[in-house]
Amino acid sequence: MSDAETSGDDPTWHSGNHEEEAVGPEDVQLLEVPNGSHGGPSGNSSSLLTSSESSSPSTPPGLLKGILKNRLETVESNDLYRQERRRRHSSADEDDFALLHGRFEKVPLKDFHAEIRAFKDVEDFLSRTLLMLDLQKTGLTQIIEAMVQKLLEKKEVSAQTSLEEARHAIFTQDSVHTLSKTIQGTMTSEVSGFDFDQNWICVMCDIPTVTKRHVVIARLHSPANLGSNSHEVQFVILVMAPVREKSTKSSLETARTFATLFLDIDFRHQLLLAESEYEFKQLLHTRTKLLIEEQGLPENRKSHLVLSAFEQEEQEGGKARCPLGQGLIRDLKRRLPHYVSDFRDGFVGNKTIHKVTSTTFFLYFACVLPNIAFGMLNDNNTAGVIDVQKVLFSQCVGGLLFAVFGGQPLIVLLTTAPLALYTKIIYSICEDFDLNFNAMFACTGLWNAFFLLIFVFFNTSKLMKYSSRSTEEVFSLFITFAFSADAIKDTIKDFNKNYNTDVCHGVTHSNSTNQNASFPTNSSLTTVSAMTTASTVTTVSMVNVTNSSMLAAPSGGGGIEECLRENSILFLLLMLGTVWLGITLFNFTKTPFLNAGKREMLADYALPVAVLVMSFFGSYVFREVHMKPFKYKAREQMFELAPLHLLPVGAVFAAAGLGFSLSLLFFMDQNISSALVNAPSNKLKKGAAYHWDLFVVAVINAFLSIFTMPWVHAALPHSPLHVRALADLEDRVDQGHVHQIVVHVRETRVTGIISHVMIGLSMLMLPYPLAYIPRPVLDGLFIYVAITALYGNQLFDRILLFFTEQSAYPPNHYIRRVPQRKIHLFTTLQLIQLVVLCVFGFSPIPYMKMVFPVLIMLLMPIRHKIIPNFFEPKYLKALDGHAH
Repeated sequence: MSDAETSGDDPTWHSGNHEEEAVGPEDVQLLEVPNGSHGGPSGNSSSLLTSSESSSPSTPPGLLKGILKNRLETVESNDLYRQERRRRHSSADEDDFALLHGRFEKVPLKDFHAEIRAFKDVEDFLSRTLLMLDLQKTGLTQIIEAMVQKLLEKKEVSAQTSLEEARHAIFTQDSVHTLSKTIQGTMTSEVSGFDFDQNWICVMCDIPTVTKRHVVIARLHSPANLGSNSHEVQFVILVMAPVREKSTKSSLETARTFATLFLDIDFRHQLLLAESEYEFKQLLHTRTKLLIEEQGLPENRKSHLVLSAFEQEEQEGGKARCPLGQGLIRDLKRRLPHYVSDFRDGFVGNKTIHKVTSTTFFLYFACVLPNIAFGMLNDNNTAGVIDVQKVLFSQCVGGLLFAVFGGQPLIVLLTTAPLALYTKIIYSICEDFDLNFNAMFACTGLWNAFFLLIFVFFNTSKLMKYSSRSTEEVFSLFITFAFSADAIKDTIKDFNKNYNTDVCHGVTHSNSTNQNASFPTNSSLTTVSAMTTASTVTTVSMVNVTNSSMLAAPSGGGGIEECLRENSILFLLLMLGTVWLGITLFNFTKTPFLNAGKREMLADYALPVAVLVMSFFGSYVFREVHMKPFKYKAREQMFELAPLHLLPVGAVFAAAGLGFSLSLLFFMDQNISSALVNAPSNKLKKGAAYHWDLFVVAVINAFLSIFTMPWVHAALPHSPLHVRALADLEDRVDQGHVHQIVVHVRETRVTGIISHVMIGLSMLMLPYPLAYIPRPVLDGLFIYVAITALYGNQLFDRILLFFTEQSAYPPNHYIRRVPQRKIHLFTTLQLIQLVVLCVFGFSPIPYMKMVFPVLIMLLMPIRHKIIPNFFEPKYLKALDGHAH
């Protein structure tokens, strides 16, 4: 490698992306050292560059801050100096040469205020006293060997590694001692733009046999010339770490800590004057404390606090004389100027048409299939009063009205399992007290709308400023479990009905009164005559009896019991197939197949493709397996006013109690969904509208209630998934871990309007062709939505840390800033809250579930009154704040 190359003529610079970094000094930075910068035989100063040659005028001028590390890779190792003459004067074999690859990489200064590991690294070093003052060595090899020998004096180190193994890890080659990985500082220069800080150098190495990190700091007796860019070195820091180590404890992270400390020239001067190890360590300790204070000052932070929508309201509007309805007015003022652009942004822009089309189909299938499922559930719970047709109409009207008049059009309205549960409770009460269900349902819905309007006009949505990320993610994970539980219950029910029946196990019924069916009573029988549900008589072998033949047996009550094991197997195949195909296509952008545009298209259409393909398999390929379609009965009259006059006074007040409890569920569901949609990480530009959205939802549900239509409110996880579907995403790589960030979101009403018009037209496809979509495909969609909702859920990510090897921990901001035991404690407390929600939410006792909305409300005071007793504020900020 030429001298020009070793001085950094044409490096490739990479800038890191971090949520919050401390601003370093304006005139210093840390720079990687390219290959060969510490080359040559040890102690041979004549072969090294002079200080005037160490900088290059072609260095990028924009570099002001950061740390650059050096990574040297030996492609082919051999003795370069021993073969010098042969290379110059004869044609040699390829084995006589070696190639060294050098690369500049910028890494950030260590943030001692935010990253807890920085202070722990220094404290760990101070407690183990690996310090060498006034080392009487001048050559690079001699200095490194002396520092390694210092480490090997410790029995725990000498038992795990050797001098030879350490040399192989530190140097690229045996004969030409070039350092493999180093960190070095730079500072601005009036002459060449920047100069290397040649007073110190940090050397890193990873050794597979060591189990703990070790740091040795050597202060040389006199400045040593260690090669290009290192002519006046007085401090050498050696960092040795295991190969498999937690990301925050790697050799690079530890080296960043000490490199940031030694970057300050005044501090290094104080270290030069230290007369004892105790004084040296005290200076390190004092400097660490000072950095924590300095980097914590507001003027030294790169990022600024992102205000919530409610805090922005207070700053924008100040205090009004009459606060009644002020939140509603501010929401309108904020969103009305963007109303026209909400439509325009659905047609204008790069890839907009493609994104809007794919998102429209996603919304259609993500809404219409749950509507069918919840329509079947409501049909069973209300004896057909609310059925699939009404649910589809409610979805169409509610979603369309909200897409046109709502404040935040990216929110998706949907009828949900908790609402179906409330409907069942109301129906049970009506049966117990002989009340008219239509009237009681309408009265409860109107009371719910009344309380929601009170919440709106008294600006109660401001309470959501106390709803932190942890509260939102606990509730979001509960909804994910609810979707999965519905699918699992359907699967168990199908297996109990078709697979694990008495007929399938050859059990006879001696009390049968059906004389047209005979069953084997002895294993020696080879044939059996059975009456099928189609009233046809068929003869099958005994083997078929136990292998899913369609066999009918009289039940105790005279009904027909069947053995349809093929139905259950197909149910499982279609459900899991829908999940597998959907998730595979959803993650197709991470594969190397096809090109980027086609991969993105397949990922965008993952859900529609999975539903259509598996419906084709279920309805055509396996058409001989007869699966029961959903129940449908055409209605003669859709719009029938509820007879409210039939309710007694006591029932009206009872409906008020039910309506208030229901309004709490609406309030939390609506606002938590809004908070997740408007999260800072989504980078939405047009602002939130919490109060106005709640007002529109109240009006919509009042209208639906008087016609006994099912209620709708903002849905999880559909609303955040709607945002993601309209977003442009970028992959970011940090220490081998890939994560996606939102770059831009198309904030449009077009997708909501078109998709809900399509849902309305779907009513014309009842019962067919919608009945061609098998029930297991609906359950597969539930699981697909549940799994994709886990992407970006930090609670789920932290749950996985319980089962993840530390060396594989992702370099998330909270991993860097919070001690591991505190992370696990916070996760455990969230899991306790989640378990309590699940106990009440999935309770078999219907009236217990009515407490569920109150429990959701209690999550906020628990977060702000109980959780802070276990954590310092800075840890809570890292664990429970929105990364942006």
